[in-house]
Amino acid sequence: MADANPYDVPAGATGVLVLASGEVVWGRGFGAEGEAVGEVCFHTAMTGYQEIMTDPSFAGQMIAFTFPHIGNVGANPDDVEADDPHALGMIVREDVTEPSNFRAAEHLDSWMKKHARIGLSGVDTRALTRRIRVGGAPNGVIAHSASGEFDIPLLLDMARNWPGLEGMDLAKAVTTQTHFGWGAANAGGVWRLSFGYAADAPEGHTWTEGRPHVVAIDYGSKHNIFRNLVKAGAKVSVVPATVTFDEIMALAPDGIFLSNGPGDPAATGEYAVPVIRKLLETGKPLFGICLGHQLLGLAVGAQTTKMFQGHRGANHPVKRLSDGAVEITSMNHGFSVERDSLPEGVRETHVSLFDGSNCGIELIDRPAFSVQYHPEASPGPQDSFYLFERFVGMMGEN
Repeated sequence: MADANPYDVPAGATGVLVLASGEVVWGRGFGAEGEAVGEVCFHTAMTGYQEIMTDPSFAGQMIAFTFPHIGNVGANPDDVEADDPHALGMIVREDVTEPSNFRAAEHLDSWMKKHARIGLSGVDTRALTRRIRVGGAPNGVIAHSASGEFDIPLLLDMARNWPGLEGMDLAKAVTTQTHFGWGAANAGGVWRLSFGYAADAPEGHTWTEGRPHVVAIDYGSKHNIFRNLVKAGAKVSVVPATVTFDEIMALAPDGIFLSNGPGDPAATGEYAVPVIRKLLETGKPLFGICLGHQLLGLAVGAQTTKMFQGHRGANHPVKRLSDGAVEITSMNHGFSVERDSLPEGVRETHVSLFDGSNCGIELIDRPAFSVQYHPEASPGPQDSFYLFERFVGMMGEN
């Protein structure tokens, strides 16, 4: 018997994932209707799907969740890392159920509709994950049509014509457009059960009094990074990705933070690296996370490269080379700093125990360091909070 036409819509299918290779994966659509093109990646976290969907680092990507029960705790206004989702859509195994959690404010389906994000359920996510592991993260189109009508050849052309993340600067698309202070107006403190995000400064102090001043360059930052800087004792000002050296220095910083963000660090580095190099010359403490780590690497002369499948999950073991301790970390990156390209004067501080890739650096002669993973995500849960304390302590010493 001849194989069925892959473009024939199976009964009940209202969603589809079309890969640039020509593979067609059918499922049931939820959330918004429409289509979106980008890179397909997988994420191994069992919790935190709202945080993941709103992480600006996922701009230009759609996420296949390996954990099957996504959506079972609903959605709420607290579990977000940005004002709106940045991931293009989600691909899940089981249909999204009614929420079963006391913090749920709405169904995940309605949250996805409200934010114009596409969902696809009923997919064999194990098979899709294996395909990404073997073949690398592919370009694809996710689409949802309640009528079950799809123009597959058109979607395939969209997937094949999308240029991919390599060489793409996405920081400008997700960064803040204004300079602002992080504090009470932004629910500046860390979240606590029954209290939410602190509206008052910790320990009865103001958000600014006696605190070292961090100027945070927003390449696509997660809000919880700013909250953890506040928890560690800093005053935080947030500036756009395209900020100039003079604009930063006019704010009289005690230290500079380089945030996470999406896209190719080499592309963002065209305007970010010259600024970072000037900042390093000031001798002020500097701390980078994820894209900020990669940009610091480029600024000191290292190289970055696109990874085959990337690291995305909340259970990644990282070895701290100073004492051999292992931190359980959250990761979300598709590019990495080439450890063999690190120049003299730069020390490797952390490595992945999954594949040996670089996960941290520090400068020997200047107060600057960075990590590839996300200490603010608290997967350990507090294995890596010392990094924020170290940074704030360096500013105090300076």
